[in-house]
Amino acid sequence: MTSESLHPQGAPDRRTVVAAVGSAGLAAALTACGSKDTSGSGTSTTQNGSGTTGGSGGDGAAAGSGGAALARTSDIPEGGGKVFGGVVVTQPAKGEFKAFSSACTHQGCAVNRIADGVIVCPCHQSEFSAADGSVRKGPALKPLPAKDITVADGEIRLA
Repeated sequence: MTSESLHPQGAPDRRTVVAAVGSAGLAAALTACGSKDTSGSGTSTTQNGSGTTGGSGGDGAAAGSGGAALARTSDIPEGGGKVFGGVVVTQPAKGEFKAFSSACTHQGCAVNRIADGVIVCPCHQSEFSAADGSVRKGPALKPLPAKDITVADGEIRLA
């Protein structure tokens, strides 16, 4: 008996099935990691993780009603923050709001705790600065990527 006789004629072999499943999983992961461009119009203050402020978004369009409101400014504690889906919003100093990706740069786990100026990843305890996203404690080696936000009328929105 040969190994070919164990597979019915016309059925895919094991390698083909494993490769197809792996490709589908990779495609799903890449789709989930895609970015969403949400630019709008109006006037407001734009802030990003590097601390820049201005009246317009990075693509030249005026910032404003870009996306749905992430939070009210009163929802974000001074020295702390909150996680909203793929974004962590912090208030490192009174009236100063920053936003970063909530995906830890070590292995992609979502950060879940922000207190005393530190953003913490629950998977391996990496710590990041709530002020600029820089690494305070590894194993992460790269800072959290900054996200542009607008702050107007007591609301924080993605720019």
